[in-house]
Amino acid sequence: MSSPGGRPPSGASRYQPLRRIRTLVENHRARRAPASIANGPPADTRADTATRSLHLLSYNIQAGIAGGSRYRDYLTQSWQHLLPSSQRMGNLDRIARLITRFDIVGLQEIDAGSLRSGFVNQAEYLALRAGFPNWHHQLNRDLGKFAKHSNGLLSRYRPTTIDNHRLPGLIPGRGVLSATFGTPPDTLLLLIVHLALGRRARRLQLAYITELARDHPHVIVMGDLNSPLRQWQDVGPLRELELHSPAQDLPTFPSWRPQRGIDHILVGPTLHVDHVSTLQCDYSDHLPISMEVRIPASIALGPRPNTVM
Repeated sequence: MSSPGGRPPSGASRYQPLRRIRTLVENHRARRAPASIANGPPADTRADTATRSLHLLSYNIQAGIAGGSRYRDYLTQSWQHLLPSSQRMGNLDRIARLITRFDIVGLQEIDAGSLRSGFVNQAEYLALRAGFPNWHHQLNRDLGKFAKHSNGLLSRYRPTTIDNHRLPGLIPGRGVLSATFGTPPDTLLLLIVHLALGRRARRLQLAYITELARDHPHVIVMGDLNSPLRQWQDVGPLRELELHSPAQDLPTFPSWRPQRGIDHILVGPTLHVDHVSTLQCDYSDHLPISMEVRIPASIALGPRPNTVM
């Protein structure tokens, strides 16, 4: 089983002014323990010229609760956020089949093993069912036996490091899961995020993410940003990283009638995007977003393991 990585800074869960974001990040780096890496074959540190394309997926799976067909279903299905459902495992199996063809999957709103999920760690379950040799979960909001709100990473390539960060905000429980691939100086930084609902809190959280990624040559940010990119295109802190997506604000929410583009995959200027799209399915109240991206051959990912089903 995967275990959490470094310890977050003690003050990161409290609301912080922008000028203290850099201090939060530096404190985290100074105090973090050695990162944990999920089971899988050791990374090959040699540059693999055949591995130039990555298939990415970001998906908010709503703890395995299938998407409804109208907003009132949030009320009628609300009990599934606290109690187990006989339909949940079947829905997770459908998600596993969907994600099998991808190289790296970032998950939001997974449950790390509580009453509502039948005490199943959903990151581990999906990794096993979809044949991913490496997986990790980041526990952000622990409600004991009732719910364990988490982010998750599934990867066919073994990360060099994995780390967990708590994001600043008035209400604790938001985080960013960071993973690096390859060896310095050509490392790929992946950040999986689920941002706050409030715009001011999101601004602080994006500033924290900017500080995390500032010194990395190749960056991918994916997740549920709870906002369209146009809010940050010209004035947001992510502009400093020159992150972009060629298809901005693809509608991902709600899945039964997508109107809002709040789920994104963003890449830095050293990475080339070949394709980006949403996948039409009703396995959650969000649609997954996929991207095919080309990375420099100097990033030593190692050989891609075969999918095991």
